[in-house]
Amino acid sequence: MKVIAANESGTPDILACCNGKFVGIEVKAGRNKPTKLQMHKLEKIKEAAGISMVAYSVEDVEKMLEDDNG
Repeated sequence: MKVIAANESGTPDILACCNGKFVGIEVKAGRNKPTKLQMHKLEKIKEAAGISMVAYSVEDVEKMLEDDNG
């Protein structure tokens, strides 16, 4: 599921369920960095046993999901 419009600031760009786990991905390009609020939301997902990350490429996402399932 991709959130097209979220009414809460800091919500990750991509929210999904993968192999039964909640996943939140903040997508960045170039040298862009996530905001403190975005990092806080990603940390909350991890605290709730979900997977969260900042991704700069598809390969970043693939590696994170492989590592989590490994």
